Amino acid sequence: MTQDELKALVGRAALEHVVPGTIVGVGTGSTVNFFIDELAKIKDRIAGAVSSSNRSTERLQAHGIRVLDANEVESLPVYIDGADEIDQRGFMIKGGGAALTREKIVADLAERFVCIADASKLVTTLGRFPLPVEVIPMARAQVARRLARLGGEAVLREGVVTDNGNVILDVRGLSITDPLAMETEINQWPGVVTVGIFARHRASVCLLGTPEGVRTLHF
Repeated sequence: MTQDELKALVGRAALEHVVPGTIVGVGTGSTVNFFIDELAKIKDRIAGAVSSSNRSTERLQAHGIRVLDANEVESLPVYIDGADEIDQRGFMIKGGGAALTREKIVADLAERFVCIADASKLVTTLGRFPLPVEVIPMARAQVARRLARLGGEAVLREGVVTDNGNVILDVRGLSITDPLAMETEINQWPGVVTVGIFARHRASVCLLGTPEGVRTLHF
């Protein structure tokens, strides 16, 4: 199966985790696009969606799915999103699509995080995928120096401005053996909006697309 076929597989499987009559948290990225297209088939059975990016909002609305602002809801039963990497404990790296801050906001509203990914995203230790860090532009150089002291090489993602008007540093060379500790430390640095480690908001379930079908991991 191609990677797109695997993504479509988990996008369909994620529908089983949508709670009828409720508002669904919807993430961002190529795998989520397949989920949104599947969600459109049951749009009359949900109350709407809260989206983590302008791109996802546009796709949801194009399907006629009502999109609510995060400030309009107190909680969500489930948030469905992809990952750039996920380990065997449900910790993730996210932000390849530059939507990591809004993804964390929506994840924080949700009771459960359902990660949808193809099997290539499952790793033993996070860090092979460059770690995204959203920063306020004036703090870019200082944050990059701090990341270098952790052993990482931070490179500005050229030509990218987030939906929040900030920039992304992609950090290579890290082996993230303690995701919660690293997330906590980096998030405290002045100028960091958020880091793309999802440890406090780790996955409850991962639907992993494999050539043999969907493999379900519980954490």
